[in-house]
Amino acid sequence: MLNTILGVVGWLGTLLVFAGVAIRLFRPQWDQYAYWAAIAGLVCVVLYTLSQWREIARSFSKRQTRFSAMTSVSVVAVLVILIGVNYIVERRDKRWDLTATKSNSLSDQTLKVLSTLKAPVKITVVDLPTGFQRFRDALSTYEFASKNIQVEFLDPDRNPSRVKDLGVLNYGTVVLEQNGRRERVMSDREQELTNALIKVTTGKEAKAYFVLGHGERDSAGSDRNGYSSALDVLKRDNYAVDKIALAQTPEVPADASVLIVAGPTSDYLPAEIDAIRKYLRNGGKGLFLLDPQMGATMRPIPNLEGLLKEWGISMGHDVVLDVSGVSQDATIPVITEYPGHPITKDFATLSAFPLTQSVSGVADMNLGPTANVQDMLKTNARSWSEADVKSLTAGGKVSLDEKAGDHKGPITIGLTLSMDAPDAPASAADAASAGKPGESAPKKPQMRIAVMGDSDFASNAVAGVPGNTDLFVNINNWLTQQEDLISIHPRAEDDRRVSLSSDQQRIIMWLSLLIIPGMILGSGVYTWWQRR
Repeated sequence: MLNTILGVVGWLGTLLVFAGVAIRLFRPQWDQYAYWAAIAGLVCVVLYTLSQWREIARSFSKRQTRFSAMTSVSVVAVLVILIGVNYIVERRDKRWDLTATKSNSLSDQTLKVLSTLKAPVKITVVDLPTGFQRFRDALSTYEFASKNIQVEFLDPDRNPSRVKDLGVLNYGTVVLEQNGRRERVMSDREQELTNALIKVTTGKEAKAYFVLGHGERDSAGSDRNGYSSALDVLKRDNYAVDKIALAQTPEVPADASVLIVAGPTSDYLPAEIDAIRKYLRNGGKGLFLLDPQMGATMRPIPNLEGLLKEWGISMGHDVVLDVSGVSQDATIPVITEYPGHPITKDFATLSAFPLTQSVSGVADMNLGPTANVQDMLKTNARSWSEADVKSLTAGGKVSLDEKAGDHKGPITIGLTLSMDAPDAPASAADAASAGKPGESAPKKPQMRIAVMGDSDFASNAVAGVPGNTDLFVNINNWLTQQEDLISIHPRAEDDRRVSLSSDQQRIIMWLSLLIIPGMILGSGVYTWWQRR
C-alpha cells in the first residue's frame, strides 16, 4: 500500500515539473505558479527517490548497472556544462539589431535618460494577459539598458484594488512611478514611453514662450512655415509651450524657461527690448533665429540686433552659399560635421539651413571672466557668405569676391553665449555658504543665449531633414540647462511597405505563376528524358 502511494507521489512530482516548464514557456504571466509547481514536483521526486534507496543500491551491484551509471554520470556532466554556459550567457547578455532602421534598439536620448537614473523607476503595465507581449517586447530593452527599471504586468480583472490605486481606467495603460511621482501613458512606442520617463524622473516642466507680434513663425502652425513638427518633439521633452506679445506684457513671465524669437520680419519696440534685456540679465535664456533681409516683407531690425550687440553678437547681413554639391541648391547649406559644442556633441546627423546668414561674436568685447562664446554651427570649406544680397535676390549670378565683402568658408551660422547673469542675485544657499571661511564667492544663475542666422531650419518645410528637429530641441535643452536630454531623439517608425505599379504587379504574377514553375517543370522533364 505504501509503495503504491509513493509511486503515485513520484509520478505526481514528474507531472508537476513538466507542468511548471510548460507554464513558463506558454503562459509567462503565470510565472509564480510555474515556480511553485516545479518546487513541489522536485520535493515529490526526492521523496520517491529516498523511499526506493534499497532497490537503487541493489541495482548498482550489477555490472550492467555500473556501465549505465557511468553513462548517466557522463550525461549529467554534459548537462552541468550546458547549464554553466547558459548561466554565464544569461549574465553576459549581448544583443544585435539587424533591422535596417534599428527599430529594435533604443535611441541615444532614451539610453542617456536611462544612464542618468539615480533611483529605481517602477513600470506597471495594466492590461489583459493577451496584451502583455507587445509591452514586454518594448520594455525588455529598457530593462536591459538599466538596472533601475523594474517592470510588472498587472491583470486588472484579477487585481482591481491595485488598479484603482494606480488611477487606471483603461486597458493598455503603462504607469511609471518614482519617488512619489506618477505618469501614465497608453502606448508601447518608445517616443511616448521615454517622454513619460523624462516627466516622472525630472519632476518639473520647462516652459518655452514664443514671441509674437512682429511676423514671427507660428509655433503651432501646421503649414510649411509653421513649427508644429518641432513643437511636438519639444513637448515630448517635457516642455510646456505658450505665446507672448511683449507689446502687451510689461515683462517676461517669471515661469519662462526660455524665450524664443523665431524669424521676426519687423523690429521690436524699445519697451519690448527692455523687457527682453531685463529677463536675460536676470538669468534668462533666449533663442534668436534671425533670417537674412531678403524679400519685400523683410524689414531691418536694428533694435533687436542692437540688443545682441550689447553681448558682442553681430548678424552678417549676407547669405551663406554652399557649393560643395551636398545640396542641389547653393542657398541651402548642409552641415554634416559640427564644432565641439555640448549641443552637437556626438551629433552625426546632417542638417540643412535654407537661406541663412552668418553670425559672429566680437572678439574684443569684455563680458567678464565667466563669459563663454562658442561656435555651434559652421558650414564646410566650400562655402562663402555672399554680401551682395540684392543681386542674389534678383536672380543674378554671384561668385566669391572677398574684395566686395564676401568671406570664404567655413562660415559660422550659429553661436552661443553663456555667462553669469549680471543683475541676478546669488541663491540664498550659495550666499549663506559664501560667508564661511574657505568658501568661494556665491554662484549666480547663468544667462544663456543662442543665436542663429536662419529660422527656416525648424519649420515644417524641412522637418524631414534628419537632424533639424533634433538640433532645435537640443538647443532648447542646452539653454534650459538640461544637457542630459541632448541627443538624438526617438524616431517614428518608417513605412517599409513596397509600392508596386500595375505593370510590376503583372510581371510578378507571371513570374510566380507561370515562368518560374515552368522552368522547374521543364528542367524536371529534361532530366527525365536524359535518364530515359
